[in-house]
Amino acid sequence: MANVVVVGAQWGDEGKGKIVDWLSERADVICRFQGGHNAGHTLVVAGEVYKLHALPSGVVRGGKLSVIGNGVVLDPWHLVEEIETVRAQGVVISPETLMIAENTPLILPLHGELDRARESQNSVAKIGTTGRGIGPAYEDKVGRRVVRVADLADDKTLELRVDRLLIHHDALRRGLGLEPVDRDALLAKLRNVAPKILEYAAPVWKVLNEKKKQGDRILFEGAQGALLDIDFGTYPYVTSSNVIAGQAATGTGIGPGSVDFVLGIVKAYTTRVGEGPFPTELHDDDGQRLGERGHEFGTTTGRKRRCGWFDAVLVRQTCATSGVNGISLTKLDVLDGFDELKICTGYDLDGETLDYLPTAADQQARVTPIYETMPGWSESTAGARSWAELPGEAIKYVRRIEELIKCPVALLSTSPEREDTILVTDPFAD
Repeated sequence: MANVVVVGAQWGDEGKGKIVDWLSERADVICRFQGGHNAGHTLVVAGEVYKLHALPSGVVRGGKLSVIGNGVVLDPWHLVEEIETVRAQGVVISPETLMIAENTPLILPLHGELDRARESQNSVAKIGTTGRGIGPAYEDKVGRRVVRVADLADDKTLELRVDRLLIHHDALRRGLGLEPVDRDALLAKLRNVAPKILEYAAPVWKVLNEKKKQGDRILFEGAQGALLDIDFGTYPYVTSSNVIAGQAATGTGIGPGSVDFVLGIVKAYTTRVGEGPFPTELHDDDGQRLGERGHEFGTTTGRKRRCGWFDAVLVRQTCATSGVNGISLTKLDVLDGFDELKICTGYDLDGETLDYLPTAADQQARVTPIYETMPGWSESTAGARSWAELPGEAIKYVRRIEELIKCPVALLSTSPEREDTILVTDPFAD
């Protein structure tokens, strides 16, 4: 049976939550493979709104196994709160429906404190971090001093891990003018939360490989977007993990040959939260209109998203780095009523035409978009469930995007409701 990876192909906020929810009905296992609770998914199911951050989107679908993989950094206290919140909405969560990889790194309070202190004292160039400790936790993972889920099961090991961690962090905190970490208080908090997390702990790599052998369909869910990838994003204005599809393998412990289809989620225009380059950003009435019609505010932070025209250069680039087989185009209905639309087909850099975004930060800041203008449409696309219900100009817009990004549309989303989806190619087809 086919296994599918879902990745955001822009700067995040592309509508992955709805698409993962739509696909999860046909999957047996849904896995988060990177990121932390800095990313958010909003799901609308039968009129009920679910806001998820750490939990995989599949938890709202009964009878599925949801997995948090080792590529994720996990705030255990946030997870407990999130579980309680969705349970209050009628969602059943138990060790039979949720599994956490034993080697998943933990985000501790000191990570958030360090994150916020750095950002507030950074007078050179703010990154735009959410301040939730994601970056510092990944740093500690690479530095081989992080506390992992399995460490919670043995008090002696836990103390050793915390002591090693504090040697590093207390030195950093002195330089930032922060008080040393209260070791005993931190250990007490970890001991208190341990049983609430350990009941879900499991060797995820083993379980997933067994699920694969027995023919279960696995859906791998990424957070954020490929343009925030630590290696291939707009560095340094990126997240602290790999976001592209290849991370699905290392972030869960299943081989790359287990992936059969990569679905890139792409918004019909472009948005970005936080700092960093944005070639097609609009500061005019069109940009304001996109933001208002698209309700462009971050699920996690509530920050207003920057808005701009569709950038085919960037999406073509992310489709290549993630090996995207097909895209899911979302929020087409936000473009209803525009007299004309623009698509960025290339960049001008000091008189030279480029068909990709350069790596150097100074060049990224200097590129200007080369636009192609297309007629808009006055009819509504909201809620369309077949090509026949779409205006001709909307179809032409979609087809032109396919040509420019060199990747076909597999799904077309026309509203936040999961049923308002046009299926072109089934990602789960064998």
